[in-house]
Amino acid sequence: MTVKDGTPGASTCATEKPSARNFVFPHIFSILVGLIAVAAIATHIIPAGEYQRIATDDGRSRIDPDTFRFIDSAPAGILDFLTAVPRGVVSASAVVIFVLVTGGMFMVLRSTGIIGIAVDRLGRRFANNSLLMIAVLMAIFAFIASIIGTSELSLVYIPVILPLLIALGYDSVTAAAVALCATAAGFTAGVLNPFTTGLGQEIAEVDRYSGALVRLLVLAALVGSATWFVLRYARKVRRDPSLGLLANDDKEAAKRNEYRDVLIADPPHMTVRHKLAAAATAIGFAVMIFGVVRLGWFMVEMAGVFIGIGIVVGLIAGLTPTAISEAFERGFREVLLGALIAGVARGVAVILEDGQIMDTIVYGIGNAVSGMPVALAALGMFVSQLLFNFVIPSGSGQALVTMPIMAPLSDVLDVTRQTAVLAFQFGDGLGNILFPTSGYFMAALAIAGVPWQKWVRFYLPLFAAWCGIAVVFLLVTQAIGWNG
Repeated sequence: MTVKDGTPGASTCATEKPSARNFVFPHIFSILVGLIAVAAIATHIIPAGEYQRIATDDGRSRIDPDTFRFIDSAPAGILDFLTAVPRGVVSASAVVIFVLVTGGMFMVLRSTGIIGIAVDRLGRRFANNSLLMIAVLMAIFAFIASIIGTSELSLVYIPVILPLLIALGYDSVTAAAVALCATAAGFTAGVLNPFTTGLGQEIAEVDRYSGALVRLLVLAALVGSATWFVLRYARKVRRDPSLGLLANDDKEAAKRNEYRDVLIADPPHMTVRHKLAAAATAIGFAVMIFGVVRLGWFMVEMAGVFIGIGIVVGLIAGLTPTAISEAFERGFREVLLGALIAGVARGVAVILEDGQIMDTIVYGIGNAVSGMPVALAALGMFVSQLLFNFVIPSGSGQALVTMPIMAPLSDVLDVTRQTAVLAFQFGDGLGNILFPTSGYFMAALAIAGVPWQKWVRFYLPLFAAWCGIAVVFLLVTQAIGWNG
């Protein structure tokens, strides 16, 4: 019989009596609640500690590295554990709302017919050059992420490219990979990323956005390797769909059935209303990008713009207010699990923060790195930042907590501060599309309909290659004393 593994879009074949050979991977909620339990237990083992915070000019706060002290323990109790999930959802409310609104807005666009028309036009245009189209899309997504530092835009990219790539013979893993791998590569290199490069260099007292040439080389290496990796998988799936990671997935089959005849049927007619709706959509996205780049907008503001796009575009296309509302409702239902995953994942950090062991973990990591041989110091910084990314997947949040420790520590270890910032960028960026505590990443997988365990199976080889690239760059920059 067929046994569902509990994650959207995933199913596996198993017998009545499970064995090691047909092990069913736990539901993602089970994994996250297990991690929350581990965090709660850790608050009983790791002593509580804290750094004093210093207010910055932009309203943020960062730690003072010379002020760590142990304090009275505040271990998590049963009620703390039981309320970690709802408190996590509240803490990650901006992500939750953004995911829901994104799903609703794109369902409105689908209801107007403009997405179907766009898929048809692009599909016919690139039917014979679809691999080139994938490569171009990845380059564009990576460039945007490297400049504005908003990996969350992958949540916008996936609903747009998913039907197109499936119509062209690929699968949902390909669509997720195009968006997630490209944005992760660009975000990690961070040529002008204000949330990692800019903030990290500011804390490390390095000239803002200096060292751009090396970061451009990092960008080229990461994007080049990711593009080759994704194209290799995409080519295999298009040639033989049974080789795809979602080959036996019921929801994936439904998507293929929905879009398989798009490029065979007669092209849909584009009315004046469709043209006006498409123009309004483009204007709405332009406003959103301007707000993100120039006005510092983030998820709440982006969600507001998406609501406006859904309403305006729906009315222009001829939908009634009731039809628009129902489309939003259907979209909410499609991405609800992804939205909740983002909130549940936040529960791990909530427990660590309430137990006041987050700063103790940072203090311990700093001491561990300081005891490493000088030749491996930069690599130790990279590994420690990667591990810390598990509990603080936010780039700016991690910079404010770890860089005040790593910057002065780099002086002691004879590692340039520029290299220390690069180690932070690698450690923060590469884990963002691996760890289930990364809210936007888990939401993106849910929107794409790709189970986390399937994604891990796909991503691990690329992750290993990216770690190898990180090691090479860190060893070289440390050897040459890179500081400019």
